[in-house]
Amino acid sequence: MTAGPVVSSVQVAESADVDDRAEIGPGTRIWHLAQVREEAVVGRDCVIGRGAYIGPGVRLGDNVKVQNHALVYEPAVLADGVFIGPAVVLTNDGFPRAVTPEGRLKSGEDWTAVGVTVGEGAAIGARAVCVAPVRIGRWALVAAGAVVTRDVPDFALVRGVPARQVGWVGRAGEPLTAKGDGRYVCPRTGAGYREENGRLTELPT
Repeated sequence: MTAGPVVSSVQVAESADVDDRAEIGPGTRIWHLAQVREEAVVGRDCVIGRGAYIGPGVRLGDNVKVQNHALVYEPAVLADGVFIGPAVVLTNDGFPRAVTPEGRLKSGEDWTAVGVTVGEGAAIGARAVCVAPVRIGRWALVAAGAVVTRDVPDFALVRGVPARQVGWVGRAGEPLTAKGDGRYVCPRTGAGYREENGRLTELPT
């Protein structure tokens, strides 16, 4: 896969459509047929995959990966280090209709966009759908194919339709191992966590 010219360390494929009013951070790569709309803000060292869509005014932090054919509709906000899997959809209309009750084609003034907020380091698996307005917590993991209709806590692992919490994950993304008395440990890094009142926090190292 080849990309177009590098301008100010931003690499944009020739077939990509990046609006002149979008703000793209240094080190970011935008691949074939991707579209980044007006007033979107994309941080440093991001990757926007083939055929992905970034809506008007959407905000992406640094080191964000938006994989092929993902659709990120305004006014979504993605924090640093977020992963958006292939064909993920972040919606923006709680009550979608093409026309008004009178049968007139809707315009931008006929509805209020609501967004999905994704916290630092969170990951959303392939073909998952997040139905706005929802918040995906820091370092949470949404399984492939899930449909998220309510907020997801920090470090939570959710799956299914509708998505329900089935466990906890650490920063490495792997399910945590329960050690009893509300304590958990990451099998990869050895980092410790504690659950209290349905919330997971990191223990000091």
